[in-house]
Amino acid sequence: MRNLWLIFGLGSVVLGMPLDDFINAARERHGEPGERAARFLVEHMPDPDREQLSSEFLIENLELAFRARAEFPWAKGVPEDLFLNDVLPYAVFDESRDPWRPALLELGREIVAQASTASEAVQALNRELFNRIKVHYNTGRKRPNQSPKESIELGMATCTGLSIILVDACRAVGIPARAVGTPLWSNGRGNHTWVEIWDNDWHFTGADEYDAAGLNRGWFVGDAAQAKADVPRNAIYATSWKREGLSFPMVWSRRSETVAAVNVTARYARVAEPDPHLARLGVRLWDQPRGSRLVARVTVLDHARRPGAADETKAGTADLNDMPRFDLAPGARGWLRFDREGEVRELAFGPSQPGEATIDAVWGELGLVTPAILALEAWLALPVAGRPADAPVLQSPLSRAEAERAVELLYADRRARLAAERQEEMETKTITLGDKTLRWLAKTFGEAPATGRSLWISMHGGGNAPTRVNDRQWQNQAGLYEPAEGIYVAPRAPTDTWNLWHEAHIDPLFQRLIDNHVALEGVDPDRVYLLGYSAGGDGVWQLAPRMADRFAAAAMMAGHPNEASLLGLRNLPFALFMGGNDAAYNRNRVATERAAELARLAAADPGGYVHLARIYEGLGHWMNKQDAEALPWMAQFRRHSWPTQVIWQQDDVVHRRLLLAFNCLRIWAIPDRQQFTATLCEGVVTLTGDVPAALALRLSDRLVDLDQPLTVRVGDRDVFQGKVARQAAAILTSLEERLDAASAATARLELIPGRAAP
Repeated sequence: MRNLWLIFGLGSVVLGMPLDDFINAARERHGEPGERAARFLVEHMPDPDREQLSSEFLIENLELAFRARAEFPWAKGVPEDLFLNDVLPYAVFDESRDPWRPALLELGREIVAQASTASEAVQALNRELFNRIKVHYNTGRKRPNQSPKESIELGMATCTGLSIILVDACRAVGIPARAVGTPLWSNGRGNHTWVEIWDNDWHFTGADEYDAAGLNRGWFVGDAAQAKADVPRNAIYATSWKREGLSFPMVWSRRSETVAAVNVTARYARVAEPDPHLARLGVRLWDQPRGSRLVARVTVLDHARRPGAADETKAGTADLNDMPRFDLAPGARGWLRFDREGEVRELAFGPSQPGEATIDAVWGELGLVTPAILALEAWLALPVAGRPADAPVLQSPLSRAEAERAVELLYADRRARLAAERQEEMETKTITLGDKTLRWLAKTFGEAPATGRSLWISMHGGGNAPTRVNDRQWQNQAGLYEPAEGIYVAPRAPTDTWNLWHEAHIDPLFQRLIDNHVALEGVDPDRVYLLGYSAGGDGVWQLAPRMADRFAAAAMMAGHPNEASLLGLRNLPFALFMGGNDAAYNRNRVATERAAELARLAAADPGGYVHLARIYEGLGHWMNKQDAEALPWMAQFRRHSWPTQVIWQQDDVVHRRLLLAFNCLRIWAIPDRQQFTATLCEGVVTLTGDVPAALALRLSDRLVDLDQPLTVRVGDRDVFQGKVARQAAAILTSLEERLDAASAATARLELIPGRAAP
């Protein structure tokens, strides 16, 4: 390598004898071919070179070009016009004029010794040359158009400098070569330079980007395919010594026209336009901003964290634009997961936009994927039937961040399974549990928000009547209301009894109806609304308090509450509508009384019992659709999944699980009609009233910091003090009972007489 350095250092750029003398010398040594070569070189020479280059420099360059033409088998058959334009020239761009031929001929002769074709020789040069001269891609180079000598002195170059070296090395061993590039990719991601060589046709390769599979390959092929020949800044150009009017657009010297070019876009561009329905995401990984790139396995995870396409990020000598690229659907969201040296980190992306984009990820800024999460993912990767219920990963303590991730993972898995299992139910609009079947009619209104659609469950009237009468009521209910946005569902009561909507089978059927729409229609669980007319209104009085944790708001139209309590409505906005003349069963009088009761409850409990009451004077059981004002009023509310106080009044249909706060309670035994209150204040959960002896609290960081000690107090007696560990098992139990990530508990505390608390 020392000889190579010395040879590169001996060049002279001092003007020697006149150019005519150079032409005469070329004729004396090589006859008419020599004279033609010298005249061609001089005729198209940049003006600065005429004043600066010595005849000795030019004679040596020509002499060694002819020597290579005679020595190497592939060079003998090169047409003269290609020899003159793409072997003989001493420069590629406007780089410094080094006497590179002696050194590169000597080194190249050794490297290509086993090659029998120009293509094989180029592959050998690209594989070995840059390692021998110790020059590789690095953005720290001084300038893009470095000469070979300058790049060797620095040990670094970018794509243009590397291409100059490879073109010169090819020319040194008689291979026609030229630099090729674009001033700007059509996707706006910058410029690039590579190399073309002649072997019975032009072939391309990236400099210092050897590919064992052969030529005409490279990371930039997809980008080059989008080039536009008629848009100068997005076209692809090849350097040329012969001047025919077109100049190479050098991005480091934009106004210069000293380097001739030919437009070769047609050789790279695809005729078809890029798919407008795809988003292409490029990914680079850095050790720090503006630092060095890192190699890592990168996998695209979808919104459900299911792995998809994978590749490896590039570093070191790879071009900046050489990066893995992934085709995504526009609007796609997900995560990029990087696996490096046994450590896994990830970064969220999306929504993706049509076209091309690049993400520059910084390793230290990525979220760590902990062993606990990797273990949970491995558990989820097992067939459902093969997932052990007692797996340690389900019982292991989780950090808050791990618990949040576990909710996402378990929710996505549960949702995907329900979507597959419940597809037929949604297509037939039929749910059967035991001996009861719920059917429904549905309409969709408005554009779906990014957070998911709302769901409106609207219960029909009728009741103790023949099936055909209740069917007519059902059909009428299906067209009675129109929300501005959402899926409007009118279910058909499973029975024709007087209490259509508040029998015990309704609650699980409605829960399944909601879950199905969350899983298959993208419904937002925090925007589920309940309303009903007449007997449907009776149902709202009953269902709203006992399923208050499922709805964002409820509205009762022309119904009778019977014995239902209002206490469970503390955290559920509730509207009631009644005709002032609707006297059957004293509905108007009872509605007025209940409206007054709601007002008293709200006054005594600021923030609780949000309500709207309308008694329409002069109207009877039919309110002429004035009650439709309920829908925009309801739509303003989102469910409050974790309030700090819950009042639970059981009715004749006992709920053993109430999810409205930290006290996501699981009751083993509780009689009907019992009432108790749960309140959180400064880390203390206080239960008062008819508190069951055995219960479990399902907890969440959405309300209480589980990293801090918690006190549970029943009446005036503390029954638990300490920390409660977050566990995947608690999350799994919550999600199996209802598909609802927002209200999923992340920890569980059992309080059972005779059993030690955890």
